[in-house]
Amino acid sequence: MPTDFLFDGPEDARVTILLAHGAGAPMDSASMNATTKVLAGAGFRVARFEFGYMAARRSGERRPPPKAEKVMPEYVAAIDDLGPTSGPLIIGGKSMGGRVASMIADAEFAANRIAGLLCLGYPFHPPGKPTQLRTAHLLELKAPALICQGTRDEFGDRYEVGEYGLSDEIELFWLEDGDHDLKPRKAISGFTTAQHLQAVADKVTEWVGRIAR
Repeated sequence: MPTDFLFDGPEDARVTILLAHGAGAPMDSASMNATTKVLAGAGFRVARFEFGYMAARRSGERRPPPKAEKVMPEYVAAIDDLGPTSGPLIIGGKSMGGRVASMIADAEFAANRIAGLLCLGYPFHPPGKPTQLRTAHLLELKAPALICQGTRDEFGDRYEVGEYGLSDEIELFWLEDGDHDLKPRKAISGFTTAQHLQAVADKVTEWVGRIAR
């Protein structure tokens, strides 16, 4: 079946960002909507899609999230179905969606089909299981990558991630006191979610300006 997309942002944007959702929430979750809105407001064309198991839930079929490796072909198919873009294409997503994108990024980058990878809250390990790392492919990643991560993300906080020895092609952008949805506790951090998301959009704009000329 062809991929169904949600599009936001200007159709004639120079850069398109393709995003997949996290394991437990759809492409139009509150978190995805808020992030998409701020990226579209920054001038990016944002395309969202769902993996088959999540799309099936819309018709009442409850499927658990499959292993990330199982849906890698679906992400490649989404790139195919998106077709040629007017300029550089960035792939990525929220949590599991970003992880899946990271697993196909080098092959797509080598084929000149993408310019980079954007991960929003990367799931470096399952919560409470810091030794079950999902980082092997990130140690030698060749594609330019930006990971936006909350400093108190239970899937990998600032202290843990600093020990992983990730590829030099990966740039980490830390959001103070942010959780897995990048949300801070205002009373503790002094920041709001809206401020953090705007900071993400500003960082993505600066990063894309460097890696996708």
